Formats: sequence, structure tokens, C-alpha cells
Amino acid sequence: MPLQRRVPKAGFKNINHKEYFAVNLSTLQKLAEEKNLTKIGIAELIAAGLTNGKELVKVLGNGELKAKVDVEANAFSKTAEEAIKAVGGNATKI
Repeated sequence: MPLQRRVPKAGFKNINHKEYFAVNLSTLQKLAEEKNLTKIGIAELIAAGLTNGKELVKVLGNGELKAKVDVEANAFSKTAEEAIKAVGGNATKI
């Protein structure tokens, strides 16, 4: 039997892959209403118990954002960035 059939297949592991913790716009809206925040960053998400600070945070566009907030995160989806700017806030990548 040829060597390529005797040796099992091995998978591919991308060394450049980044794993993000997802936070939706609805979660940011709820956090802004509860704590009267105008700026939401990683420290505020840690204080709310959403992340532990070791993870990269990505803001996703699920939900509706009504409050004008400045958001700092590691990554943003296009819809989330557009929704934040539509209400007058800023989306800043760290």
C-alpha cells in the first residue's frame, strides 16, 4: 500500500486565527441604560461581567442601539459600526 494511504490525514491549524468574544448592540444598549454610560470600553464590559479581559472583543450588529455612546473594542462588524455612527457615537478599534 502506498505511503499516502498508510499515513492518516492531518488537519490544518491556521496560526493567524483570532478568536473573538461577541457582544451585540442590544447588550451595549442595555448596559448604557442601566449604568448611564456614554463611553463603553473593555473595562466597562469587565465590570459588567461580560468578559474576563483576556479575550478579544468584537461588537456585532444584532439588536438596536438608541443611546449615543463611544465604543472601544478590538473589532467591529460593518453593521455594528454603521449603527453606532448613525446614532452619533464613535466606534474606536483598540
